[in-house]
Amino acid sequence: QVQLVESGGGLVQPGGSLRLSCACSRSIFDDSAMGWYRQAPRNQREFVALITNSGSTNYADAVKGRFTISRDNAKNTVYLQMNSLKPEDTAVYYCKAKYRNAFNYWGQGTQVTVSS
Repeated sequence: QVQLVESGGGLVQPGGSLRLSCACSRSIFDDSAMGWYRQAPRNQREFVALITNSGSTNYADAVKGRFTISRDNAKNTVYLQMNSLKPEDTAVYYCKAKYRNAFNYWGQGTQVTVSS
């Protein structure tokens, strides 16, 4: 059974930092592009960042220069380092594995709240 488990969310003040982690099942991780998405209340889920299994990255314009996605293949884990956080970054953040460019698997989400 494929599992993705996010962690690292929480409450942070504007300008602060958080690092999200997503532990993925070994069976699919090496053949998956890994992504982070987020969903704020009353909004649709939106793309945040992506890293391919070869290490290429892509970011939404709203987070470029502030967020960094990375992966540790030895630990089957993908990270999202979030710096200079803004209130508008408040959302539930989801991890997604796109396995062999065909099958999507999602984590359960972790809440990030940016507020003073």
